[in-house]
Amino acid sequence: MRLALFDLDNTLLGGDSDHAWGDYLCAKGILDPVAYKQRNDEFYQDYLAGKLDLQAYLSFSLEILAVTEPAQLKQWHDAFMRECIEPIILPKALALLEEHRAAGDRLVIITATNRFVTGPIAARLGVETLLATECEMNGDRYTGRSTDVPCFREGKVTRLERWLGENGLNLEGSYFYSDSMNDMPLLERVAHPVAVDPDPVLHGEAMRRGWKVISLRE
Repeated sequence: MRLALFDLDNTLLGGDSDHAWGDYLCAKGILDPVAYKQRNDEFYQDYLAGKLDLQAYLSFSLEILAVTEPAQLKQWHDAFMRECIEPIILPKALALLEEHRAAGDRLVIITATNRFVTGPIAARLGVETLLATECEMNGDRYTGRSTDVPCFREGKVTRLERWLGENGLNLEGSYFYSDSMNDMPLLERVAHPVAVDPDPVLHGEAMRRGWKVISLRE
């Protein structure tokens, strides 16, 4: 079975779900709208510049999960989906997913953003397989820590290779769609790397290597 792999933020979505989640919590007064937002923005700029300290970011961003009851988290996330995610779902992204689905491809979203944020988004997009940064649980409560290999940069390759082995699949004929230079390790591994509304570094690399460049934005 051929695989069609998709980054999520700024690829299938017209924005970054992880950053948007922090902004949402600040807008609702759940987190400090000045101090938290400033730090959240700093981490996001580090990500765009390719110098994100992922463990520092995860410690920062997952803390709210540990101090909040699961039912409350779900209520917040449901509203977040309606208010913040639905408006940035790209029609052309839905069409691309459907194109691969109709071709009989196995669709996989592979994202550095944590599973708490992205699980409902993948479900909304109709993609059953999600490889994401994992949140540690203690019973039904989040601990505020991550677990397993973060699904980021080379970690995406590590997590994907393990999943391929577990499912008896390979990357023959595979596609990977991404906007970010942070995904270069995985883009280099697939048969058909596709740069989607790429950042300047990835755009330059795609041009140099002859990779396909597309836009899913209106």
